Amino acid sequence: MNHYETVFILNPVLSDTQIKETVQKFEDYLVSKGAEMISKEDWGLKKLAYTIQNKKSGFYHLFEYKVDGEAITPFELEFRRDDSVMRYLTVKLDKHAIAWAEKRRERNKAFKK
Repeated sequence: MNHYETVFILNPVLSDTQIKETVQKFEDYLVSKGAEMISKEDWGLKKLAYTIQNKKSGFYHLFEYKVDGEAITPFELEFRRDDSVMRYLTVKLDKHAIAWAEKRRERNKAFKK
């Protein structure tokens, strides 16, 4: 199983319940494919560097997980099919990126306390 990180941007016109349902849908999809969820982060509403679909902001979310590489292509297909997703990016993490992600999670835990 490989270690992956996916960041996706949701349409800013969605309600809080629609956002939660969409995020849960993608998480359930990954788990159904045998993924082990390591971390989920809600980065909130952020201003975009450039307009996407005539929108200047979007709701950012990050998933960190372990899964077989065969599950990534169908997972990204689900992003393409969902109109509420404006952009997404999936990255396979190497050992250095995994160590950095662990440090980021620890820093976020300390910050929330």
